[in-house]
Amino acid sequence: MTASIHTTCPYCGVGCGVKVDSQGIPSGDAQHPANLGALCVKGMALGESQTLPNRLLYPRVNDEQVDWPQAVEHIAHRLGDIIERHGPGAVAFYGSGQMLTEDYYVANKLMKGFIGSANIDTNSRLCMSSAVAAHQRAFGEDAVPASYDDIDDAELVVIVGANTAWTHPVLFRRLEAAKAANPKQRWVVIDPRATATSQQADLHLAVTPGTDLMLFNGLARRILDSDRLDRHFVEQHVSGADELYRQLSGPEYAPERVAETTGLSVAQLNRFYQLFLDNPKTLTLFCMGINQSLQGTFNAGAIINCHLLTGRIGKPGAAPFSLTGQPNAMGGREVGGLANQLAAHMDFAPANRDKVARFWGSDRLAQAPGHKAMEMIDAIERGEIKALWVMGSNPAVSLPDSARARRALAKCELLIVSDISPNTDTAKLAQVLLPAAGWGEKDGTVTNSARIISRQRPFKPAPGAARPDWWALCQVARAMGFEQAFGFASAADVFREHAALTGFENGGERLFDISALSTLSDDEFNTLTPRSWPLAGKDGGPARLFTEGRFPTADGKARLQLSAPLAPAGEGAELLLNTGRLRDQWHTMSRTGHVARLMAAATEPQAQLHPDTLARHGLNKAELIELRNEHGATLVRPVADDGMAPGQVFVPMHWSEEFSAGGRVNDLVEARGCALSGQPAFKQNPVQVSAVEHRWQASWIATEAPAWLPQWWSRRPLAQGECWSLIDSRSDAEEARTRLTAEGSWLDWPLPQGRLLVNLEQGKIAGLLLLGLSPWHINPDPLAALLGTALQPSLLLGQLSQALAGNSKLVCSCWSVSEAQIRRAVEQHEITELPQLQQLLKCGTRCGSCVPELKQILAVCQTRLQGEKI
Repeated sequence: MTASIHTTCPYCGVGCGVKVDSQGIPSGDAQHPANLGALCVKGMALGESQTLPNRLLYPRVNDEQVDWPQAVEHIAHRLGDIIERHGPGAVAFYGSGQMLTEDYYVANKLMKGFIGSANIDTNSRLCMSSAVAAHQRAFGEDAVPASYDDIDDAELVVIVGANTAWTHPVLFRRLEAAKAANPKQRWVVIDPRATATSQQADLHLAVTPGTDLMLFNGLARRILDSDRLDRHFVEQHVSGADELYRQLSGPEYAPERVAETTGLSVAQLNRFYQLFLDNPKTLTLFCMGINQSLQGTFNAGAIINCHLLTGRIGKPGAAPFSLTGQPNAMGGREVGGLANQLAAHMDFAPANRDKVARFWGSDRLAQAPGHKAMEMIDAIERGEIKALWVMGSNPAVSLPDSARARRALAKCELLIVSDISPNTDTAKLAQVLLPAAGWGEKDGTVTNSARIISRQRPFKPAPGAARPDWWALCQVARAMGFEQAFGFASAADVFREHAALTGFENGGERLFDISALSTLSDDEFNTLTPRSWPLAGKDGGPARLFTEGRFPTADGKARLQLSAPLAPAGEGAELLLNTGRLRDQWHTMSRTGHVARLMAAATEPQAQLHPDTLARHGLNKAELIELRNEHGATLVRPVADDGMAPGQVFVPMHWSEEFSAGGRVNDLVEARGCALSGQPAFKQNPVQVSAVEHRWQASWIATEAPAWLPQWWSRRPLAQGECWSLIDSRSDAEEARTRLTAEGSWLDWPLPQGRLLVNLEQGKIAGLLLLGLSPWHINPDPLAALLGTALQPSLLLGQLSQALAGNSKLVCSCWSVSEAQIRRAVEQHEITELPQLQQLLKCGTRCGSCVPELKQILAVCQTRLQGEKI
């Protein structure tokens, strides 16, 4: 390989371009419109993530390795048998926003077109389906109207239900640059938590969870009563204004009532509403906090209403902008990867069914929507769905009420999992495992949050027998007798057919039309550059939609959406649970958990609670707590966080059984959601809390796992070896020592508060056990550096001293700079500005993902130092 390969990042929906050099080292692609050369810490670590410790390399059937023909024959036979006995509705597919568009297209075509059921859904249902439903209801089509360029033009940026600094770091850096270039730009952040994003806002509204709809309905009422209502735009281009006004005219939308419901002061409420009224160039960025709700579709619709009432759509710097969570959530929506879509932005209307059936040449086409994600689990429990093929997802962890989901998946007659790892919680339940091609090996396209279609190109061969998902699906389709419809020889073949379908008998009623690309040659496909849809020829389409006020509805008008708020969930609960993402991790960590520097910023599953909440529940000194409700329980480490509202708890969603015995937070999430979109309500679940009175705790540092695991454990990779944090309330310390050191030759050193045990193999250190000391307060890296070296007592004691000096949260993953280092530097060098800190420690000078947190720490340090001087 001599030239650089231009591809895209496989993580969030920003859709960053990546350039891979001849050595396989990734960097940001300065030519890509999504990121202009920037990458976040996960993107910068893509090279490290390629070395997966336990890659799935060959197909497995019932725990036995087989070749592809055997696996394909087994799957085709079993699916055929189940369909013959129970009908096509007994089969389901579950995809992922990490699949390429070509994978999604073939999966959707096979299931809906030839198996004859619409039981294909995706983990995008968990992320963006409420936004999809809101777009369809308001605009007539799932069409995001905005462009990333609108960030630069906006006068007011409203960020709601999103910690953008962590979930979309590159986009946040662009926001910071836009604000620096235009000091008049204002930010409003709406989030129950104080986050790295809200710390930089001009106004943070810490609303009561579940009251977003009331907040934006109140804003719509204020607009309707003001001279900022764009009457001409509404009359010409919007329907439903009179009905909306009647609904919002009651006393419940008076400012005092809205403020009371949302938990805000009247002054805060009025300031937000006035900022919105006074700034025509308003960009509203919304994400999971809006979508993952019992009223997710209505929440998103209420935001869109406010933009339609003020004519703030289709104009520079003015739009409602749904931020997608996955790299190809948009592409999956385009091909019909959701159970309630048919294909190419068509629903199941009779004319669309006829059109798609003729295009595909099928007489088996599904006639109605299938089961959405949560409904699939219900159908499996009932025995209605017998076979499930999961591609690139881990629903055993990510679905709500995930303990119930695991029980259901274990009941499947046939569970097929296509993945890169055999160790996910879902893969461990499967009868058939198929080795999938991963990032750097796959060839095809993805579509980001801003409708930009980009090529994801391979730069290395897939290892072993790993193959693309579209290829595996085609092999099974052919074996089931559908050879003619699945004769694709390449990703380019699939893309051309997908593009052709978007224009088939499309007289302009559907915006999504990329049929100009249906005649691309292989060479043209290989060199395809990023472009937005809808296309004007092969060269790309408009950056923003609806510039002329014309919408893809029957009358060409956008539709305002009526909605009445429900009472906030969890009233009277001991604690209200919120879930979300960490900055450095991705989903259930199957691709990031083995990267040492990505795990260093958050080393174990934690629960963030306000200090007052910890005190009220007697958790101040607890090393471990249990969160529980009627759905399940999980064990996590409690962490004091002033940014949390009292009575609320936040737990990241990433932890799985692959990395910890605790932290599977979705065990506590009720399987309920938005009735219109089917998206689960992850954000508001009542839980109880109690301290776990442990009898011992320890840190195990080695290259191998302990032979025995206690009640609770969590593991993380180090630069050398791994560190396992261990805690137990059921056995005593002596029993633990005996069981953990049962194998090997161990030396035992007493310590002031515990003991150090060292495992020697042929005179070299093979493992270390720190027993009786809190694993949270130990820095394992100095001790891990001794693994494989000859025992030198003086060196061991020196490294032990460093380990016991204390652990500190890693803030800058790129340069391994901890919070303790930053605080010391600020105090010792009297640093007052971020550039000074960056020059001294380099933190925040590479990917920039940590810059919001650096600013936050710097502000806290300065406040404390000023207080000391006074």
